[in-house]
Parts: sequence; structure tokens; C-alpha cells
Amino acid sequence: MRLKDKVAIVTGAASGIGQAIAVEFAKEGADVCVTDVNLDGAKQVAEEIRRLGRKATALQVDVTKLSDIDKMVASTIDNHGKIDILVNNAGVYIKASILELTEAAWDTMLDVMLKGTFFCTQRVLPQMLKQGKGKVINLGSTWGQTGFFDASAYCAAKGGVINLTRQMALDLAPKKINVNALGPGTTDTPLIRADLEDPEKARLYLDRLPIGRVARPEEIAWAAVYLASDEADFVTGHTLFVDGGWLSQ
Repeated sequence: MRLKDKVAIVTGAASGIGQAIAVEFAKEGADVCVTDVNLDGAKQVAEEIRRLGRKATALQVDVTKLSDIDKMVASTIDNHGKIDILVNNAGVYIKASILELTEAAWDTMLDVMLKGTFFCTQRVLPQMLKQGKGKVINLGSTWGQTGFFDASAYCAAKGGVINLTRQMALDLAPKKINVNALGPGTTDTPLIRADLEDPEKARLYLDRLPIGRVARPEEIAWAAVYLASDEADFVTGHTLFVDGGWLSQ
């Protein structure tokens, strides 16, 4: 119960890594505000958390809209009384070559993953500052460190998230707010499942994984539990890569 009686917000929590993080947090004793643009999916995850004996709120949130973010923060405080942990997980992946990438696709990926990360953190900060402590976990990616085929906007957004994490950590460390990032390697989630089910495309991922397989979402979630816990109080500005050896090459 490393997160006993903590309150967490997890964005993009209706499926994949976000869902796994929300559920693992509940298993460790946290109450969770489950947010996603997919409200039905968020409600299902919230119900799963309640079956674990924890409180959960499901909200439809578009992290590119500041009005939605403000409602998310207010609702969490109204329903749970505080905010101890924020996980900026919401993400989108639109695959396109450099020549084919549209302005709309570029804007969508940068807005969801970089703008959303910044403004969700900004809006949560007053409550964390009031409490005198907080944990922010941003979802980066190995692709934010190395790049990948046909993923220019995604790589740019995730690279931005990783450096934004460092900057926020510097500003907020004196306030006892830790800001870290997770850098998942290839993980079996809806974002890339179509590629993983295509043997030829799957080789692009598997050939770069010394461990010989992709990650399960819960393997990323276990690292998030550590960064959210008191055990990580002396860790800030760090990106914890959970990547099966991808970056070792």
C-alpha cells in the first residue's frame, strides 16, 4: 500500500498504459480521478477501481481545452479533497511520413501531449503548493530520445515532454513537488496494436528490443507507482526508461 490514501489524477486512463497506471495506483491504496475523451471507457476503469475498494471519479476531459482541465481539477478537489499525484498520460499517435504529415495531425499530437502536459500541470499546481507536496509524472517515450520511422510529430512532442520535465523539476523542487517522466518502450496498447499484429511491421519494433518482446502495460504502471510513492522523494527531473533495452543499443 505504497500510495495509501493518496489522490491521483490520470489522464488518458480509459485504456492502455493510463488504465494500467490508474488500476495499479488503486491496488497500492490510492483514490483515482480517471479522465479520458472516452467517457464510457473511463467509467469502466473507475468501476474496476471501485471493485478494488477505492474511490474513483470518471470524467470526460480533452486535455487540449483549458476549460476541461479546470473542471477536472475542481471536480477532483470537490470529490476527493486533495490532489497528491498527477499523471500526464493522454496521448495520440498519427503515423505519417515527413512529406505526408498534415498540419492538423501535427497540431493534434503537439497539443495533446505537450500543451496538455504543461497546462494540466499548471492547473494542478495551486492545490499541490497549498498541500506542500506533490508528484507529477509525465509520459515521455523512447521515441522522444531516439526518433522512429514516420513519427516526426510524435517524437517532437515526446522529446518536448522529456525536456519540459527537467525544466519543471528545477522550478518546483524547492516547493517539494517532484516532476519526473516515464519513457516506455514498445508496449502492447491500442495505439500501436495494429502494427504489432502485422508480422512485417512488428519486426520494426521487435528487432530493436534485446529483451525479445514488447512490454505489458502493467510493467510501465509498476514504474509509475515507484515515482508516485514516497520512495521517490529524492528523484526529480529524471526520465525512467522502461524499454526492454531499446536505448542500450
